Amino acid sequence: MSEELNRQRVLNLLATFYAGDVEGALARCTDDVEFVSPAPVDVLPHLGAHRGKAEMRAMWQTVHQRYKEMRHEVIELVAEGDKVAALLRLFFRKRANDRVVQFDLAVFYTLRDGRIARIHEVIDTFDLVEQVLERDLSSLLTNKPPEPT
Repeated sequence: MSEELNRQRVLNLLATFYAGDVEGALARCTDDVEFVSPAPVDVLPHLGAHRGKAEMRAMWQTVHQRYKEMRHEVIELVAEGDKVAALLRLFFRKRANDRVVQFDLAVFYTLRDGRIARIHEVIDTFDLVEQVLERDLSSLLTNKPPEPT
């Protein structure tokens, strides 16, 4: 029973966040919520590690400022006790030039007392950085010309 409830709590968090309601998403988190998303923070400064609602608010507001439209699809969602794992496909439209960044994200949530206490994300950051920078990094790293698109 609690697994189904925790599964729904994560779905509610996702729906609230992607609808643009940062405060509503924060209300579903503990005061000491932890966020970890290993990534090159010089390119993706809103990722990395954050702790507490104030840091989460700033990070989530940055995401909403950079992207004017965000959409998610839940590919898989598994709950076991106080842990929920989600595989998401995300679509973010950049404010700067209207381009869409599309990527898959694995997220591991830990709940405590009915609220999200920890969020750990795993992303293919190489692919994401290429899309954000709009550059073929493989060709730069290997000194090969980019593949024609």
